[in-house]
Amino acid sequence: MQMKQKVYELYKGTVERVTGPRTVSAFLEKGVLSVPEFILAGDNLVSKCPTWSWEAGDPSKRKSYFPADKQFLVTRNVPCLRRVVSVEEEYDAARAEVVLDDDEGDEGWLATHGVEASNSKEEEDIPSMDTLDIGKAEEIKSIPSYFGTGEKQDEEDDIPDMDTYEDTGDNSATNQPSYFIAEEPEDDNILRTRTYDISITYDKYFQTPRVWLTGYDESGMPLEGELMFEDISQDHAHKSVTIEDHPHLYGEKHASVHPCRHAAVMKKIIDVLVSRGVEPEVDKYLFIFLKFMASVIPTIEYDYTMDFDLGSSSS
Repeated sequence: MQMKQKVYELYKGTVERVTGPRTVSAFLEKGVLSVPEFILAGDNLVSKCPTWSWEAGDPSKRKSYFPADKQFLVTRNVPCLRRVVSVEEEYDAARAEVVLDDDEGDEGWLATHGVEASNSKEEEDIPSMDTLDIGKAEEIKSIPSYFGTGEKQDEEDDIPDMDTYEDTGDNSATNQPSYFIAEEPEDDNILRTRTYDISITYDKYFQTPRVWLTGYDESGMPLEGELMFEDISQDHAHKSVTIEDHPHLYGEKHASVHPCRHAAVMKKIIDVLVSRGVEPEVDKYLFIFLKFMASVIPTIEYDYTMDFDLGSSSS
């Protein structure tokens, strides 16, 4: 598998070197982005979601067709409170899978977690590609509080009253301890979570955005590849998600969501919106993109939720 991937990357790199970047828009026709459109969509994402920012990356890996200070997008220290398997157990797989873009008999893109198996008291707010209710604000869930005060006690603590205090006549300060010993509690009630840095690059070959992930454990140490797969939908781990070198950075390996189906999925979403009388605007591309990408990394709570118009109404 590694040899096949290396041969493919060699071929892909050769094609990218001998061909120029897309400069003509094919957003509505093919679901792809030109370089200027990617920059436009990136500027809008940074403007609306301040947790995202443009990065320059390593100068030796800089792409000449992008501005030096706008090589890729990144958001850091994104919390990941749960492992994906704990979420998948709560959903009926047979009723929660939706395949987009399978008209030609291809595998398509599998979106999981669309329907909850049982009616729990607290519903998980995991985006579903079949509903794509993008106009609705879906605020990121806050970290649960582990410092609850509990129910009010019927009886107050038995605190001695000054009026009932009996003076023994011994006021020597030597009878009082000069220091206190604090016992460390067994549970410090501090919620420690994994965190992720998520970046979005422009894939010149597929002409779409591409997502890269690097994770850190509860102590801030980098996660190995297999541990990162615990936070990726098992329908995509080791299939459309692989461990690779980042195109703009040196250092840790990154988990990358392969972009081979991104354009087809985006085209399908665009067609659905157009059929509803809405003409999507290209500067909103990354909001739609990040929404369906949440089906791959459902427990990594990055910022993609906001109130925004998908586009102009054709009616």
